[in-house]
Amino acid sequence: MPRRFIRRYLPDIDKLLAKPSMAWARSIAADPNLLHLNRHSVSLAVAIGIFCAFIPVPGQTLIAIFLCYQLRANLVLGVVFIWISNPITIPPMFYLTYQLGALILGTEPLTLTVELDWQWFKNLGTEILMPLFLGSLLCAAVFSVAGYFTILYLWRWQVIKNWERRNQARRKQ
Repeated sequence: MPRRFIRRYLPDIDKLLAKPSMAWARSIAADPNLLHLNRHSVSLAVAIGIFCAFIPVPGQTLIAIFLCYQLRANLVLGVVFIWISNPITIPPMFYLTYQLGALILGTEPLTLTVELDWQWFKNLGTEILMPLFLGSLLCAAVFSVAGYFTILYLWRWQVIKNWERRNQARRKQ
């Protein structure tokens, strides 16, 4: 099952929770979706992680933890998928989302020059942040929905493949 594949790469939750410093997290572990691996919690965690990765604000991890807790998605995978936006991928990712936002708003993309005066800060919000946030939210929505349904499909495909393999093994006996 897909669970075995994912468990290979995740830390053992029981060992982590046995540490005295993790006593505060033991109540979280009681929720069947927050730390356990099932089709719903994994696919939702992937969607939340991808969505938060595209949001151009600091504190993406805290936002993802909050959303995973509220929506009962796997916390660990939700945080792992935020790493799509890392120091290497952030510049091209946000440049492309800015270009998309500027295209949708019908504005001319700017070449960024930094001038530390009041007019530059005033124009920053309307000329740069609006297209960036619009493009980022659009990409976040599209890619998170695509990630959600991709994980659901791959999980189902793996389960069907395992059923077929077991049926063939039974027929050979």
